Amino acid sequence: MRSVTYSMSISLDGYIVGPDGGLDWSTPDEDVFRFWIDEIRGVGVHLMGRRLYETMLYWETADQDPSLDDPTREWTSLWKPLPKVVFSTSLSTVQGNARLVSGGLAEEIERLRAEPGEGDIAIGGATLAAEAAASGLIDEYQLMVYPVLVGGGIPFFPQRERRVDLELVETRTFSSRVVYLRYRVAR
Repeated sequence: MRSVTYSMSISLDGYIVGPDGGLDWSTPDEDVFRFWIDEIRGVGVHLMGRRLYETMLYWETADQDPSLDDPTREWTSLWKPLPKVVFSTSLSTVQGNARLVSGGLAEEIERLRAEPGEGDIAIGGATLAAEAAASGLIDEYQLMVYPVLVGGGIPFFPQRERRVDLELVETRTFSSRVVYLRYRVAR
């Protein structure tokens, strides 16, 4: 059965974006970016909400920029064909290799798990991940922890009154002092 992973960059104080909505603190260096390129190869489908979808739209046409470096071009070549499922009640259409779903996250995950296919079911975005976590659907949490305190914003972890035991599966420290942590949900 395909694993459901929630993976994003996070500040040391637990936020995926700062209080001003900024992400400038999480711009990956070359080593971290190369890691993300390797990680996306293991994803079979990416689930996201409207905000993350709109942020990631850039990658649908980024390859048209002749000034792109090779790693950025490689990321784009992997991201564009990746199947994406966008959960939104306000969008009426989506672009690229994406399809729009207006509800039923748990049902969609179960459907994707039942389908033949390889690669993880990746979830991006805190709101969607909170819904999946509340239903006990996340198998792994993957955090790229940046050495910065942003003081508020959107938290990585859902603020639920529910205990979830985790097993540390992998760690990696990059030269930029960014630390990757991969935890499996203990069941």
